[in-house]
Amino acid sequence: MEFYSRTGDDGTTGLLGEGRVAKTHPRIEALGALDESTATLGLARAQARDPHCERILLETQRDLYKLMAEVAATPENADKFHFIDSARVDWIEAQIEALSATVTMPREFILPGDSFAGAALSMARAVIRRAERRVVELAEANLLTNPDLGPYLNRLSSLCFVMELVENQAAGHKTTLAKE
Repeated sequence: MEFYSRTGDDGTTGLLGEGRVAKTHPRIEALGALDESTATLGLARAQARDPHCERILLETQRDLYKLMAEVAATPENADKFHFIDSARVDWIEAQIEALSATVTMPREFILPGDSFAGAALSMARAVIRRAERRVVELAEANLLTNPDLGPYLNRLSSLCFVMELVENQAAGHKTTLAKE
């Protein structure tokens, strides 16, 4: 099996459907940010100490895989790849509420780096925010029609923040506040 096709050597890439677009197309930018989001969540999952966080991270990575398919689908195929809905947004909110009850929420900004998993989750949060901006940009250009993609990513970044606190606690570290 070859790991390359050479079809992208001309600066284009295929979508889930007919046609190709430039690798600089906003849809591909969004897919790249989502791919980075999945990778950073994987980095956090590999270091997670809290079993709830590890389970949630795996499930959200699978959600992002489905979300990426929807973003990669051409308009005529988009309905075939509509997996993220308001129930998934509700699920994320339930995870945030459950985990928030196990940690002290800081009243100030925090600095990443108090645990390996916590730092990875902080990075994932920032990357997911970028992915959210790219997906919202596609929606504003009427290239995506699912109204739940932006809220899902928005809540996922909030979930990463809460999991950062959980992981710092699981590692036995206090979360460092930005101000002394």
